[in-house]
Amino acid sequence: MRMFLKYWLPVFIWLGVIFAGSTDIFSTEQTSRYLVPFLRWLDPQISLSTIAAIHFALRKLGHLTEYAILAAFLWRALRNVRNLRAKMSTLFVGVWVACAIIAATDEFHQSFIASRTASLNDVLTDSLGAAIGLAICLAVARGDAKKLDEPAAKS
Repeated sequence: MRMFLKYWLPVFIWLGVIFAGSTDIFSTEQTSRYLVPFLRWLDPQISLSTIAAIHFALRKLGHLTEYAILAAFLWRALRNVRNLRAKMSTLFVGVWVACAIIAATDEFHQSFIASRTASLNDVLTDSLGAAIGLAICLAVARGDAKKLDEPAAKS
């Protein structure tokens, strides 16, 4: 049970965060309530087009980040399953596909929320975020493997 809590609970909590983010709470209208006054405070002369561009960029960065984190959590959980001894490439593709499916279902969920819209571009952005997160995980895993091999090579 401790292993489940350690490796899988973060995955399920993060899925809950993603689900909550797909509701009206994080719609464009809601996030602009906080962002626009903040940007106006930083620069009272800021144009509406600049505000819109910053808002758009932050929302897309949010998509990238949330799915990079999801991919990292899934990678970590699956790497620690005792009976699963998959190659890194297989694990990479499997986690990426799972994240893409979750992204698609998340956009489908948003299609039922009045203040949200479903977007294939967001699924692609989410999938890119997952790939970035997995690339970081792969780089860290390879770096750790090299560190483990170095003492043996020096002997």
